[in-house]
Amino acid sequence: MGFNRRVWGWMFFDWASQPFFTLLLTFIFAPYFVSSVVGDPVLGQQVWGWMLTFVGMSIAVTAPLLGSVADGTGTRRIWIIGFSALCASSAFALWWALPGSNYHWPLIFFGLCLVGAECATVLVNAMLPALGPRKDVGLISGAGWAFGYAGGILSLIIILIFFAENEAGVTIVGNPPAFGLDPESREGTRTVGPFAAIWFVLFMLPFFLWCRDKPQPVDGETLNGLLRTIRRLPREPSLFAFLGSSMLYRDALNGLYAFGGIYAAGVLGWSVVQTGMFGVAILVCGTVFTWCGGYADRHWGPKPVITVSILLLTVVCAMIFATSRDMVFGIPVAPTSRWPDFLFIFCGCVIGGAGGTIQAASRSMMTRQANPRRMTEAFGIYAFAGKATSFIAPFMIALTTAITGDQRLGVTPLILLFLLGLWLLRWVSHERITE
Repeated sequence: MGFNRRVWGWMFFDWASQPFFTLLLTFIFAPYFVSSVVGDPVLGQQVWGWMLTFVGMSIAVTAPLLGSVADGTGTRRIWIIGFSALCASSAFALWWALPGSNYHWPLIFFGLCLVGAECATVLVNAMLPALGPRKDVGLISGAGWAFGYAGGILSLIIILIFFAENEAGVTIVGNPPAFGLDPESREGTRTVGPFAAIWFVLFMLPFFLWCRDKPQPVDGETLNGLLRTIRRLPREPSLFAFLGSSMLYRDALNGLYAFGGIYAAGVLGWSVVQTGMFGVAILVCGTVFTWCGGYADRHWGPKPVITVSILLLTVVCAMIFATSRDMVFGIPVAPTSRWPDFLFIFCGCVIGGAGGTIQAASRSMMTRQANPRRMTEAFGIYAFAGKATSFIAPFMIALTTAITGDQRLGVTPLILLFLLGLWLLRWVSHERITE
């Protein structure tokens, strides 16, 4: 299906923002932060979890009011510019996350970067229903997510080939980091912050040039309108159930993304370069399956797509729990065995495919459940639902890791969150229902 320029402009936001999540949150900066900045995998996983907890709670408070203000005043584009600037500048500051340095400042800058990216996403997602006919919204959402994954692949390959060094001080192709960057102080790996910032600024240009926001009715209501919408939620059972379900399964999925690279580095002993190659495989699968998921959404609707994705992610969590450096499915293997690596790569590919598909289908489902006149506010509440309990997965992982002293056991709470999300999904209708 061919898309017009406005749709492509909207999709460029996914392309521009994906390196924040690919390079910083999951595959490059997070493992580097734990292994080199903190220097202790268990302590690093704990403080990373506490940071994500605080950021999640902050976004949960901010997003609904932000959406209500944008709907009530018609200032969506201005807010997108502001949060984009916060995101890019904070990411650039990660260059100063030196090995063995005080890890508090990198945590603060990363948290600000994540706040900017998430709040900008709320506003951009709210533009989705106006991009095409209702029957094509799921396809546009899936195509946008797949396009973003493709940007993540390209950015990750560039970092792996030219910048991110291993313990020997060379990149994946055996060369020192480009531009004379010092491998001793990990300047190649630290480049991911400025790289993600520059990438974002450059590729947001098509978004701002091509995706002009259509004028929205301005009702002048902010807090009162938001409070009225929240009070009405129990009278919209399908929306209420979907928000509860997505709150749980997205929290679990974000836990997988946030701690996947850290887990691979700590439990399997992977280097930053190995983790990055793992990321390429995940993103390739994610691109293919999310694109296909958009067509499945168009044919069957988003609910079956979400259901299948949750089931796959639950099985993957169980497989990860049963795998370590010396164990596969609970069966002991030799310390030199490559089976744990192969299994974790397989699990990562499923996470990439099912994770991207479920997120694209979820924002498609949200357009079906929300009041069309207050769509930005609805996506603010959707972000609130995703962040109101977003502290639970990092908190439970951090707490379980601290109690057991075992990174593998730390991921087990995610299984429960996925199953609870699946249980609540049974009350979700394909269309908006009010009482």
